[in-house]
Amino acid sequence: MATAPPPLPIAKGEHEIAILPKMANRHGLITGATGTGKTVSLRVMAEQFSSIGVPVFMADVKGDLATISQPGGDNAKIAERIKELKLGDFKFDSYPVALWDVFGEKGHPLRATVSEMGPLLLSRILNLNDTQSGVLNAIFKIADDNGLLLLDLKDLRSMLQFAGDNASKFKTEYGNISTASVGAIQRNLLVLEEQGGDKFFGEPALDINDLMQTDSKGKGVVNIITADRLMQSPNLYATFLLWLLAELYEQLPEVGDLPKPKLVFFFDEAHLLFEDVPKALEDKIEQVVRLIRSKGVGVYFVTQNPIDIPDTILGQLGNRVQHALRAFTPRDQKAVKVAAETFRANPKLDTMKAILELAVGEALISVQDEKGTPTVVEKAWVLPPHSRLGTLTPDEATRLIKGSVLYGHYEKTVDRESAYEKLKEKTLQLQKEEEAVAAEVKKKKEPQSETEKMIGAAAKSAAHAIGSQLGRQIMRGVLGSIFGSKR
Repeated sequence: MATAPPPLPIAKGEHEIAILPKMANRHGLITGATGTGKTVSLRVMAEQFSSIGVPVFMADVKGDLATISQPGGDNAKIAERIKELKLGDFKFDSYPVALWDVFGEKGHPLRATVSEMGPLLLSRILNLNDTQSGVLNAIFKIADDNGLLLLDLKDLRSMLQFAGDNASKFKTEYGNISTASVGAIQRNLLVLEEQGGDKFFGEPALDINDLMQTDSKGKGVVNIITADRLMQSPNLYATFLLWLLAELYEQLPEVGDLPKPKLVFFFDEAHLLFEDVPKALEDKIEQVVRLIRSKGVGVYFVTQNPIDIPDTILGQLGNRVQHALRAFTPRDQKAVKVAAETFRANPKLDTMKAILELAVGEALISVQDEKGTPTVVEKAWVLPPHSRLGTLTPDEATRLIKGSVLYGHYEKTVDRESAYEKLKEKTLQLQKEEEAVAAEVKKKKEPQSETEKMIGAAAKSAAHAIGSQLGRQIMRGVLGSIFGSKR
């Protein structure tokens, strides 16, 4: 069995406070008001995990995390904190970083297929109501049953058009597919495309193993997704990160208790994940958080108030860093009370009072001990980061991207045969059949039969679906039910 790495220091008060690597997959929480030090706490923890060979994933919401790739120094505040905490052996350092970007502009393009996203998460991205979500589920089921791949948005749009035009033929097996619902989904797809969704859906899709790399020195790669533009669509941001978490949960094998995590996942702006979330999806999130621990993944939520996190999930977060909160409103006062009550009490510390009086960079901290029991809450200063604060220059970012072992793989798009192409091929075949039937009818000077009329109508409908590509879509398999091929 592998030797357990040493504890990871993250703060110093009366004594040093450290996270035990084997308890790091018991998840965690970083909270505090704006400007109190949450981002620095996240950075320090990411550095410590990377230093022992644990890959990290996090979103860069403010554009100031990528400099973890550069060694620190020449910062008066950092120098002062090092002196105050008497960190005589402190050394500046850098950490391996891979930059990702859903829009492919400031990092490796990060994509998923429509099929991988699935109808539940896609419904949330598109802000669909229950009826519309039901129709989208039916569309996915029709595609599955007929073996059609839904890879990008042009597939999905074609599938919606085709299913809508032939709704009566699907009603018995799949339920009602109303024109109004199909239209609403199509309109919301247009909005998603305008937000850049056409770049997110497609191939090559992300291989999660590419998030779990180490460099030549054994440090874990810090995967940073550029999220400043993505945050302009907060629903897309939150659902995308949830999809990634679900992919890790579904694809990684069970590993039990490890000496250190296989990956640590920081979920910044976590309140967005739970805003107006349907109960079915909240239950799914709870299940993923509860069980992903056994896959060797630690999940750390970063948000302003602990009340942003549902109680069922809050109770699973064993390592906590609480920065200062403000209590100007009843909701603020509730947040302070919740934060204080969720810590293991320290008889030497008035927790509620301390939360209101913490200075910037100071925090209340509780971690899990060897037995998995939370330690008593302590007040401490978060250690200074070893990497550089601030933002990357454009040249530094370019060198980082092009110097990555992943460069070139995700930058080249792939458009293999999927539902759109198969439907297009079938459409051309039907058009030829229609032309042959029409020629024969003309030759015989006889009216078309009802069967011939139906074939012609279906061909025109499919042709219309193919012709209206507003972005790239995914469609999976409707042809069997319509044209009589075996499933």
